[in-house]
Amino acid sequence: MMNPILKKILNFSAFQRVLGPSPDLQGLARADALLLNLVNQKKVPGLSITALKDGKTILQKGYGYADIEKEDPVDPTKTIFRIASVSKNIAATALAFMVEEGKIELDESFYKYVHYFPKKQWDFTIRQLASHTAGIRGYRGTEYGLNKPYSFKESIKIFKDDPLLFEPGTDYFYNSYDWVLISLAMEEVSGIPFEEYVQKKVLTPLGMGNTFTPDCPVERSRDFHEFDEELLSTFYTKNRLGGFREAIPVNNFYKLAGGGYLSTSEDIAKFGQAYLEREILNEETRFQFLTSQFIDGKPTYYGLGWQVSQDQKGRPYYGHIGNGVGGYSNFFVYPEEQMVFVILINCTDPKVQEDLDEVVDTLILSLNESLRS
Repeated sequence: MMNPILKKILNFSAFQRVLGPSPDLQGLARADALLLNLVNQKKVPGLSITALKDGKTILQKGYGYADIEKEDPVDPTKTIFRIASVSKNIAATALAFMVEEGKIELDESFYKYVHYFPKKQWDFTIRQLASHTAGIRGYRGTEYGLNKPYSFKESIKIFKDDPLLFEPGTDYFYNSYDWVLISLAMEEVSGIPFEEYVQKKVLTPLGMGNTFTPDCPVERSRDFHEFDEELLSTFYTKNRLGGFREAIPVNNFYKLAGGGYLSTSEDIAKFGQAYLEREILNEETRFQFLTSQFIDGKPTYYGLGWQVSQDQKGRPYYGHIGNGVGGYSNFFVYPEEQMVFVILINCTDPKVQEDLDEVVDTLILSLNESLRS
């Protein structure tokens, strides 16, 4: 008799496109069980996964609910999540195009592009902002959950008068305000809204039709298609005693580049596959952005808007982990394995990263074993 989990997988529509060399179905079953367990144990309200191997879908499925009260299931092709800091990868790609066009130079002073930002003790460059080595501070107090309709320019009043944390280039401090400044510089240079430039250079060419700008002011969004509100996941936060409650309302437009975009797991997987297939940007530019920076000879494991590291098995990857109000995201591109993994969750930091790492590892091992057999 067939294992009931395997039977469920074989019958489930999410697995109808298992393509290429036949993967180890036991590995897929284990990954499926791990993800289903996150919902059953109420560790997450809902999640979506899209995993690709050589450009072919090996696992694409929704788990749990996009809305608990309505019992709306997650659809990996349609359910829209907050992707949090995976937004930096999208913004970094747009910045890379602007670099290739000669509109921005990475090693020029930020002040060349935004002259009205208050002068600091030290100068800092676009490259230092993109690599989090400029010394700009991070969130304080309630800033993480702001719900104010700031433009990029308006939002710098939050942190513009604070001193740098260190001399630029001498240390690393991860934060999203770096990318607020970069998006402001890009807007000043291009003369068009940042989100419009990203749409034209990144989202539309890559067919990312389910990736959206949230809370976009009406006067800036005339040319953009609106998303179906019914496809937008409800955003949750964990209760202390178990279960979930709706997350506080936030307006993430001002930090769009650093953590504001909305998307589906399928769309972000398309984005990762475009990098694997070298469809966008030239080799030199990709190398600059996808290479770890160094401080005192030690890697920061961060390039320009991209985490660039190795997993626990020593396999190199690039991408990002994201955490925001009502959203948690994993986006990993494994160049040696030619694999892309996207997992989106509709909950503020659910503390399940070890589980997600195990899912990724299981899928990589199962595909490698299948190819060897």
